[in-house]
Amino acid sequence: MKTALVFSRFERFWHWSQAALIIGLMVTGFEVHGTYKLLGFEQASSVHTWLAWTLIVLWVFAIFWHFTTGQWRQYIPTGENLLAVVRYYSVGIFQKDIPHPYKKTIRAKHNPLQRLAYLGFKLLISPLIWVTGLLYMYYNDWPSLGLGALSLGTVAFLHTLAAFLMLVFFIGHVYMAAFTGHPWYSYLKGMVTGYEEVEE
Repeated sequence: MKTALVFSRFERFWHWSQAALIIGLMVTGFEVHGTYKLLGFEQASSVHTWLAWTLIVLWVFAIFWHFTTGQWRQYIPTGENLLAVVRYYSVGIFQKDIPHPYKKTIRAKHNPLQRLAYLGFKLLISPLIWVTGLLYMYYNDWPSLGLGALSLGTVAFLHTLAAFLMLVFFIGHVYMAAFTGHPWYSYLKGMVTGYEEVEE
């Protein structure tokens, strides 16, 4: 094992900026939904829209970066060691001195379970939240876009469903990052400094 720079400066910026924007979107989005009152509907809606556009811009840069650097390969799913990793997180993590079955390398930063989770985030949750969010935002333009047959209620339901899926992903992500490392803060430290222990 050796200590190496696993996460570049851009990856760390992208990760923490995305996290802050998603938290802001959840806070303002659930207020717009009527769950609680914090900023007031009008201001929450305005901030929600601004945060959404900011996140879209960030994602455009991130997609460009992933494809130009080849880092998109980090998210290709693999079944190798998947069951061992699932077994480790469901049982082995609660037993002393059980090593993690996956050995991180610079070329393979994410274990098989992470790859599946991130793939679901990128291919299911994110597209659903963006498509429904943009439809919601441009509701008044539906007739001119030929989308008059769509139901606002269905779009709103799917957007809210995507928001809850995002919340579940976020809670799971924070739990796995904050409470499954050895020591407990090791994954958080890696996403702050960029350095982690990897296989040679």
